[in-house]
Amino acid sequence: MRRLLVLLAVAAALLAPAAAQAHPLGNFTTNRYSQIELSGNRVYVLYVLDLAEVPTFQERNRVQELGRARYGAALQERLARGLRLAVAGKPLLLEPVSRALRFPDGVGGLKTTRLELVLRSERVPESNAPLALSFQDTNYSTRQGWQEIVVRAGEDAQLASASVPAQSVSDALRTYPRNLLRSPLDVDSASARFTPGEGDGVAPPLGRGDAAAPSRSSSRSEGGFASLIDEDDLSAGVIAVSLLIALFWGAAHALSPGHGKAIVAAFMVGSRGKARHAFMLGGIVTVTHTIGVFTLGLITLALSEFVVPEDLYPWLNLVSALLVVAVGITVLRVRILDWLRPRRKGAQAEPTGHWHEGHDHDHPHDHAHDHDHEQAHDHDHPHDHDHGHQHGPGGHSHVPEPGSGLRGIVAVGISGGLLPCPTALVVLLAAISLQRVGYGLVLILAFSVGLAAVVSGIGLLAISSRRLFSRTTFDGPIVRALPAVSAVIILGLGVVMTLRALPTIV
Repeated sequence: MRRLLVLLAVAAALLAPAAAQAHPLGNFTTNRYSQIELSGNRVYVLYVLDLAEVPTFQERNRVQELGRARYGAALQERLARGLRLAVAGKPLLLEPVSRALRFPDGVGGLKTTRLELVLRSERVPESNAPLALSFQDTNYSTRQGWQEIVVRAGEDAQLASASVPAQSVSDALRTYPRNLLRSPLDVDSASARFTPGEGDGVAPPLGRGDAAAPSRSSSRSEGGFASLIDEDDLSAGVIAVSLLIALFWGAAHALSPGHGKAIVAAFMVGSRGKARHAFMLGGIVTVTHTIGVFTLGLITLALSEFVVPEDLYPWLNLVSALLVVAVGITVLRVRILDWLRPRRKGAQAEPTGHWHEGHDHDHPHDHAHDHDHEQAHDHDHPHDHDHGHQHGPGGHSHVPEPGSGLRGIVAVGISGGLLPCPTALVVLLAAISLQRVGYGLVLILAFSVGLAAVVSGIGLLAISSRRLFSRTTFDGPIVRALPAVSAVIILGLGVVMTLRALPTIV
């Protein structure tokens, strides 16, 4: 009884948001903040760099090699070189004033990075009239994340105008607004006009150094699963409960936007798939997602200097979209051929040759009776067919259902599992960091199985719905058109996915 209570307590703790939560903008993001402070006859820049779990993990070897102090100094020098400041058309050098480097706890036992720098320009020209200021941040220009710039006037200086606000909406990358998480700020340059004061002015103080506050939307889905890898007690009972929880989070992740749930449903209707096809689809999703996580983990570990993991996601999105387009075209072509076949034959019956392709009938039948076709024929022996069977105006056809063939199922399955869940990658990296690789791999596999279970369930639901319609007494043109409409839906979704993926690559 006591062991059961312990396991239930562990389950409750792991299903709840963890104390160290996922980064609100995602585990891959590199976020920057520049506060331009006009004070005296100098320009000060408070620069904040906030790295999420994955980029911090990629930097771990440099931190260990250089040590914390030297790493901070090297990073400060690199960031300062990436800042461009000019006043009255004259470029100004920025020199360091102060620095603070921290590694706040992230999700799954991984760390995040928060570096705060205060830089000071050389003296600006004396002027009683407003001077033009331009600023640009070229650091991490290809990385995903938040980028914000503010301009404010300090001691003596007067700010006439600025292209950016004076107050930060993220509290210097401490609190990201929830309504902007899906479309984060991306401001890498600013301009202003100001009148300088006298003297060196006052440098802005370093911030509190707090880590970014987690968002509720990401904390449960990401923190709940990733926190499993950081569990102290790895007894058999705790591992069993952890695997069940990983299954749960995989299923929950599958229910979030993505993973082609609408495509799976449309495919099963359009291709007249069977129950075994739904289970096969789930298996392919499991294998694809698991291999994808492992592959991305290897790239993160071995090729971090050459390949940025988040840069692969747009390409994976495009490949997934093109697979859906290919499946949609194939299924639609089959439906069009089915529609044209009896019209080409006219009043003549189609050949009665049988094409065995391993497809089940939606209804058992035997041919111990006469067919009332224009080319009538008898079957003297009862037999069952393991292939598609349809009766058209001109006879009966044993043409296979190519849409539900192996190639179509594989394409849809790969499309649904091709994009690795970022949190699963975090679990893998955390497992490597904590030397729990075997445990991490099993958790990821359980997560993928949970994801695939939902995909298979959606496929089974679509099949059941189609059969329900087929058993009803009404058999109008709308019902008969459902497979073709489903094929059009698949193709349309694939085109939309492609159009969305292309701008992220170009």
